Amino acid sequence: MTVTTFRPRPEPAEVARVTATAAELLEVLWGRASTAPASASQLRVLLILEHHEGINLRTLADSLASTPPSTSRLCDRLQAAGFVQRVVSSADRREVRLRLSSRGHAFLADLRTRRESTLQAVLDLMPAAKRTALLEGLEAFCDAAATQIHDDVQGPGSQTA
Repeated sequence: MTVTTFRPRPEPAEVARVTATAAELLEVLWGRASTAPASASQLRVLLILEHHEGINLRTLADSLASTPPSTSRLCDRLQAAGFVQRVVSSADRREVRLRLSSRGHAFLADLRTRRESTLQAVLDLMPAAKRTALLEGLEAFCDAAATQIHDDVQGPGSQTA
């Protein structure tokens, strides 16, 4: 399937369109690597906890653009499945911190392995030079996205040392 023909200097809008198509195709491919027993919303929680170990419920709810009661119910189900641990904060006993359990870490590792296997089957169909170009482009994209996400989390006008 050819998504587009690239000009020497593709416009950002064209690259965004092709990237969105690639993301949709990834969703289809990754759908083959079941996330059971976690729902898509629960998987999102696990991924956030993996990157923000010890986050509190309110901050997690904000990250999900959800309410604390809904987020708490998500975490209840994840805790019942053994993926999440609630730990009382040492600074404030009223505050509960959320952490991935060893089972949660193992689940994400297994899911990534299955997803990467699915991706490798697609990448094996590509010429080596195109894989190299894709890798370079994705590394640059990841760097730019991480910078933007970091800046969004820091908020306007914040200073980093």
